[in-house]
Amino acid sequence: MSIRAESNGEAESNGGVESNGGTKSRTRAVAVAAAVVLTVATVAVIGTRWKALPWVPDAETVGTATPPEASLTPPELGKPADVASGLAVPWGLTFLPDGSALVGERPTGEVSLIAPGELPEPVGSVPDVADNGEGGLLGIVASPTFEEDRLVYAYVTTNTDNRVITMELRNYALVNAREVLTGIPDASYHDGGRLLFGPDGMLYVTTGDAGVPDNAQDLTSLSGKILRVNADGSVPDDNPFPGSPVWSYGHRNVQGLAFGDGGRLWATEFGSSAYDELNLINPGGNYGWPEVEGVSGAISEVRDLVDPQVTWPTSEASPSGLAWLDGVLYMGALGGERLWQIPVSGDVAQKPTAVLEGTLGRIRTVMVAPDAQLWLTTSNTDGRGEPRDGDDRVVSVSID
Repeated sequence: MSIRAESNGEAESNGGVESNGGTKSRTRAVAVAAAVVLTVATVAVIGTRWKALPWVPDAETVGTATPPEASLTPPELGKPADVASGLAVPWGLTFLPDGSALVGERPTGEVSLIAPGELPEPVGSVPDVADNGEGGLLGIVASPTFEEDRLVYAYVTTNTDNRVITMELRNYALVNAREVLTGIPDASYHDGGRLLFGPDGMLYVTTGDAGVPDNAQDLTSLSGKILRVNADGSVPDDNPFPGSPVWSYGHRNVQGLAFGDGGRLWATEFGSSAYDELNLINPGGNYGWPEVEGVSGAISEVRDLVDPQVTWPTSEASPSGLAWLDGVLYMGALGGERLWQIPVSGDVAQKPTAVLEGTLGRIRTVMVAPDAQLWLTTSNTDGRGEPRDGDDRVVSVSID
């Protein structure tokens, strides 16, 4: 992992600059390399807490992961086809048992029922949504027992916090909103927001550091974490920290979760100025932020940190949504404006391949539909992209 970069007060990855450290960083990197090595060695000897420096070494020379060559060739993808268009920053997406899906619009809180060949059907607005920078209506997910309980979960930024709520979808309307998990710190950036039910029936929730990086290391704070709770928001008895919803910590801003073979949980992570990450999540694992970013090397032995399996320069990723199908992870890139295919063998992620470069613009959410097609949402109308006719949209992509 590289030395910590202080957040510049803006958002995804390096605050919208979407570079790999800049010219000034590159010219400094050689001059300070010896100092970096000496500092790491000193920390290893004296065991003190790693202190941040206000710069980041060049992404090409320090801190990158080197995944092995792919053992399989990722499948070819078809041409994207619109499922729904004219949406306002669609963020959350979840499939229902009949093959249709619900999509939420981040700034408005509006939720619509969508299906190929049909016009979106509004089903209501999520209450108390505050359009606050990156906040608003973020992740949504249907209950694993939706056919019985009709529950839909949503991650919502309000005027006071980020929270998880449930609603019932009855007669094509969202009703009976109830709180599940409240008090997650909010900010105009780094709000996390992805929701996913695991094969264990538990609800996994990603949170960002909300602009206070040190809280990612504070186990009493819900910021900068992946949380694991029961469907009613209570804490499972087998969580790694008794009585706490924290499943892993040391995260800057996780917006993508996917379960792969063997129930393994993978997550995407926005870097600051150097490296975006793909991580395999271990219960109780510390992923290093804000002390480190990228692959840590020697410092991981001192601080017992978990290194990412794949890293990217922030200009190539700014990773958000993540999905798994047949041994391949599919990762949406906002700043990189592409889709990454990442083969996985067991618990090892392999060399990624970029597809759909520049085709859709900023790709936010990636989901596998019941018919094994990919559904993607774009985020070109969020103030950081270049909107095209019909944006923002949900598209389907066939996997050949």
